[in-house]
Amino acid sequence: MKVKVNQDACIGCGACAAICEDVFELNDEGLSTVKNEEVAEDKEQEVRDAIDSCPTAAIEEVTE
Repeated sequence: MKVKVNQDACIGCGACAAICEDVFELNDEGLSTVKNEEVAEDKEQEVRDAIDSCPTAAIEEVTE
C-alpha cells in the first residue's frame, strides 16, 4: 500500500498523525506529510482509518 497527502487540500488538523504517527507527521508549515509513502502491512488499517478521518479528503491511497 502506498499513500500520499494532497498539500493543497490539507488543512493541518493533525487527525492523521494522531491516528498513525508512524506514517504521518505535520511539517513546518503545519500540513500533513507522509514519512514513507510505502506503508508497512501492519499499519494499513491505521492508514485507512486516517484516510476516513481526514475532513478534507486530502489523503489518498496511491494505486498504480
